[in-house]
Amino acid sequence: MLPQEIICRKRDGEALKPEAIREFISALADGTASEGQVAAFAMAVWFRGMDAGETVALTEAMRDSGEVLDWRDIDRPVADKHSTGGVGDDVSLMLAPIAAACGLAVPMISGRGLGHTGGTLDKLESIPGYTINPPSSLFRRTVKDAGCAIIGQTRDLAPADRRLYAIRDVTATVDSVPLITASILSKKLAAGLQSLVLDVKLGNGAFMTDRPDAERLARALVEVANGSGLRTTAVITDMNQPLADAVGNVVEIENCIAFLKGEKAGTRLETVVLTLTGEMLVTAGLEPDQTAAHATAQRALLDGSAAETFSRMVALLGGPGNLLDDPSSILAKAPVILPVTMDEVGYLKACDARGIGMAVIELGGGRTRPDQSIDHRVGFDRLRPLGTWMDKGDEIGRVHARTLDEAAAGAARLRSLYMVGDEAPGPEYPIVGRISE
Repeated sequence: MLPQEIICRKRDGEALKPEAIREFISALADGTASEGQVAAFAMAVWFRGMDAGETVALTEAMRDSGEVLDWRDIDRPVADKHSTGGVGDDVSLMLAPIAAACGLAVPMISGRGLGHTGGTLDKLESIPGYTINPPSSLFRRTVKDAGCAIIGQTRDLAPADRRLYAIRDVTATVDSVPLITASILSKKLAAGLQSLVLDVKLGNGAFMTDRPDAERLARALVEVANGSGLRTTAVITDMNQPLADAVGNVVEIENCIAFLKGEKAGTRLETVVLTLTGEMLVTAGLEPDQTAAHATAQRALLDGSAAETFSRMVALLGGPGNLLDDPSSILAKAPVILPVTMDEVGYLKACDARGIGMAVIELGGGRTRPDQSIDHRVGFDRLRPLGTWMDKGDEIGRVHARTLDEAAAGAARLRSLYMVGDEAPGPEYPIVGRISE
């Protein structure tokens, strides 16, 4: 069947047969389907959706477009975590080494920025020498020696997803439950995992902005994954403000290093990282319950073993061995770094987290085309959490930019994205819910 016929059927609301989905994904992977046809297919799915059978067929076709890894020579449970994408969401950078220090093997296949959300690979490319696409032999050796490796999709791993992912990013088709489900799970199934934990973001900085949609996505992911033999749970977490106090690439690597050194204790970020790591340990069978798992993850952070694991992973994948010792002399700095001060008095009542992600793109730290290069140095840091009392002239954060004009524009943009009120907002709990079936 021609690609345009498959697009036509989905456009008209038909449920596609598995063989038609396999044909289209095969054409997508080998380049027979044009970029316009892939974009049209994605938009048809966005409008018409897919039923459970179609989503399973799409996921498995994308998984089978390349190789499936085998980790039978690893003497640890093989597990991973995946986020649906947020702003200031650098959880993977800390979670993988903490989980590895606790006894898991974590072969983490990550992606680039998608829409307004930051990408783990873009952050890691801020580290000089770090290889995000290592040979398979180096990937496997890093997982064996360090316990974890965070890399990008290899050429042979779910290649259909790699092309579709880039096209979705620039065609306003990111927030489709079937496309998100197939994209995430095709990579995870191809990675040969034994268990998986999903971090489904909810809020104005997430692709799912209301709870019913987030729960629907979480259930779809868990249902498809478990149906494909991958033991999976999902945690729904809040994304109504940046999770970390930094949004950008270099600044989030700096935040990761500070976290692993124990400098982010008591934050929302720490709660999410330790909750997800604990969920991984329980789902993989290493701990009996979340309480015990949380304590194990906390010890790995406090005793320095997680930081040591991160350092070893970075060095094995080509990065500097002394990154944690002297990050300021290794990571590139933006030419202009300016404080952003408030013009109002009151409590930080709310913010537009999606707008903050878009502001980083406007500074040059994200993409508007799939082939676009980015400036890893730009972004925001020292962001104040909601509920903070601000006097006029207090610093809400800092902008990192290429020029003074861009810094001034970025500062004005950031300032406009926060609402100030006379009363402190109610407490926001970063852990919203859990889906296991």
